[in-house]
Amino acid sequence: MNLAERTPRTDYGPRRIVCLTEETTEWLYLLGEEERIVGISGYTVRPRRARQEKPKVSAFLSAKIDRILELEPDCVFGFSDLQADIAAALIRAGVPVTVFNQRSIEEIFSMMAQVAAMVGQGAQGLARIAAIRERLRALAAEAAGWPRRPRVYFEEWDEPPISAIRWVSELIAVAGGDDVFPELARQPLGRDRILSDPSEVIRRQPDLIIGSWCGKKFRPERVAARAGWATMAAVREGALYEIKSADILQPGPAALTDGVEQLHRLFADWQARQQG
Repeated sequence: MNLAERTPRTDYGPRRIVCLTEETTEWLYLLGEEERIVGISGYTVRPRRARQEKPKVSAFLSAKIDRILELEPDCVFGFSDLQADIAAALIRAGVPVTVFNQRSIEEIFSMMAQVAAMVGQGAQGLARIAAIRERLRALAAEAAGWPRRPRVYFEEWDEPPISAIRWVSELIAVAGGDDVFPELARQPLGRDRILSDPSEVIRRQPDLIIGSWCGKKFRPERVAARAGWATMAAVREGALYEIKSADILQPGPAALTDGVEQLHRLFADWQARQQG
């Protein structure tokens, strides 16, 4: 058989993928392409069954390079400059690496579209993205009819206090609230969103406080006990809530679905209390 007679290959997408963070794992499962995944992050909780089905080969800032190489991946998905050292080690070993750096809602959608296209699910990916966009528009339209938007302090870490990253701040707006630290949300790195003066929260007087302490349990009683914080309406009224970090601090499908829905319910309940 000569070269012209061979059956051409039509699937050039990666067949053995390692996901160093959770959002690409969740997205590939939603696309029905989980068989391509050969390794995941140890922090993965969505979907739950991924932890039983896939070997855990990385944390966030570190990875088992030798173990990853043993899996013979033809693609590794990573997230952000914080995984640059891992990516460099794998690239030097000859592994193709794609590192996304999504920090906004639109950048999350872009990541999702690219991953879907890479595994031959471009049409399905775009359809799912369109459905999510439609739901976000519906949430925003409902919130537009509220008489007042709640002021929201979102805390992604407690010691030191770190305020909301950009996509969370944007989702707060979609869900019907206003982030009290919008200027910090534009900073991509956590160290640049540290509140050098936590009493600034008091001056900005949030109506709700939402904690998502990046993998550990939120303790509202500790927040309420901070010096001077009892003067805020959010603390006086007990409006301190947790959204699990897996639902909102992963820049992928979960934040755009479960995360924003939880925000919207909290804000709608606050509206009902104000009117009652």
